[in-house]
Amino acid sequence: MPFSHHSHSGQFCPGHARNALEEMVQTAISKQMQVFALTEHMPRHDQDRYAEEIEAGVDLEWHLANETAYVAEARRLRQKYGSQIELPIGFESDWVRPESVDLIRQSIQTHEYDFFVGSVHHVHSVPIDYDHDLYQMARQKAGGSDERLFEDYFDAQLDMLQATKPPVVGHFDLIRLKSDHPNDSFQRMPGVWTRILRNLDFIVSYGGIIEINTASLRKGMEEPYPTGEICQVRSIHSLPTHLPAC
Repeated sequence: MPFSHHSHSGQFCPGHARNALEEMVQTAISKQMQVFALTEHMPRHDQDRYAEEIEAGVDLEWHLANETAYVAEARRLRQKYGSQIELPIGFESDWVRPESVDLIRQSIQTHEYDFFVGSVHHVHSVPIDYDHDLYQMARQKAGGSDERLFEDYFDAQLDMLQATKPPVVGHFDLIRLKSDHPNDSFQRMPGVWTRILRNLDFIVSYGGIIEINTASLRKGMEEPYPTGEICQVRSIHSLPTHLPAC
């Protein structure tokens, strides 16, 4: 069954993607997809804006209005195309710091989402997948090595998992994208691998699902998120049989 549960449009994630949301739905239908989830990014606090957002005057108020407009358009598209494709409506959360949970809960309580994707794009409040300069800044804050930063990333991920229990976990090992050796084995770093196993067990314990995200391939890496060695791990818990509700 062709499906996707993680997508972004240029209409509601400017600078992050291309094309209007309806164009994306039309393309999914043309490719005979049966399920195409809509998951635009959730609002972020003003202190977590990217440089281009600051220059454009984008703030939390803008993000909230954008989210409302997105949900309205998503519902319109589901009504228009519902006979041709299933369109779950969700969002992708951003875990920057513990206070991020307030915005995640606000999104869930304000809008009737079907589910959400839980992701970590920041470590020590610094974006780790934006560019190499910011990645290096995060690495210095972590102690100066990829290994230390990897450990802190998976610790932050656990904080996000425990606080929100996302039905879908986004790009589980995104942290390797800007690292010095993005295709190396995590098992070479015992402290990192232990944290990976811990997080996997927690996800399975509450019935979460980890996405297979191929964005890494178009960014020059050899494997999707997560790597094959992570996909082959057997959890101490039984595997989930359904997508948990939001």
